Amino acid sequence: MFKNIGIYVKEKTDEGIDSHGLDVLISSLNKHTSNIFIEETSKYKNNSLTMLKHSEFASSVDLIIVFGGDGTLLRSARKYLEYDIPILGINMGTVGFLTDVKTQDFESIIQDVLNGNCQVEERNLVSATFANKTVYGLNEIVIHSGGYTQLMRYRLSVNNKIVYEQRSDGLIIATPTGSTAYALSAGGPIIHPALDVWTILPMLPQSISSRPFVISSDENVTINLISGPMKEAKICADGQEDENAPYDKDIVISKMDNKLRLVHPLNNDFFEACREKLGWSLDISKK
Repeated sequence: MFKNIGIYVKEKTDEGIDSHGLDVLISSLNKHTSNIFIEETSKYKNNSLTMLKHSEFASSVDLIIVFGGDGTLLRSARKYLEYDIPILGINMGTVGFLTDVKTQDFESIIQDVLNGNCQVEERNLVSATFANKTVYGLNEIVIHSGGYTQLMRYRLSVNNKIVYEQRSDGLIIATPTGSTAYALSAGGPIIHPALDVWTILPMLPQSISSRPFVISSDENVTINLISGPMKEAKICADGQEDENAPYDKDIVISKMDNKLRLVHPLNNDFFEACREKLGWSLDISKK
């Protein structure tokens, strides 16, 4: 199924990535295929890899293997989203809900993946359109006041019906993928990735009755920014750089047509990942 393999590694290979460990994994991959490519701008070098320019790389590979953590996979997803290339994540980070293959399992899994004995899962993305600009995220869109511990006022509408008008530090619109990321830290629910929904989660709302809720991602969601402590509010997608969002304007939240395709081993188990990475299976009676 996969013949030409692209490699993407954490850009700062001296921070958390073991180059020797990468060499061992590439050597293991090289036992099954010699068609392994990497962009010539990458800081990681290996004689088994053919270096290509960005356009050549994106048009040549039919699978990208990401070595790193979830942040690395998110960067690769943003870089190659328009090319619709499936991505396999190898966990060389910490939590790793997206990079779900452990390095010690790589050799036993990679042959099955290359032969097509794997799951290819589609993940939806969320976009925010405002002031003639559009940003998108795999995890979430965060709208915030731009001022530390300062509230902004906004009105949330779904299908042209007002849900509420309130004051809070901001608002998170998270995909199921993002439900185990920033939204989880903010008190949101964990959503199974097979569901086509969004979690809408106020950040430190002034009203104690305000709670997160979950809606279909096919709904029409609009946020009208009313006022705040700064000249403009801020919008951030997947932890990228903030974009300025003017007050008294609407922000339209939409599901993108593009989808991220993630490759998983056949035995991939979302709940096992939750147990392991969130400590659900820990015996709290033991010290």
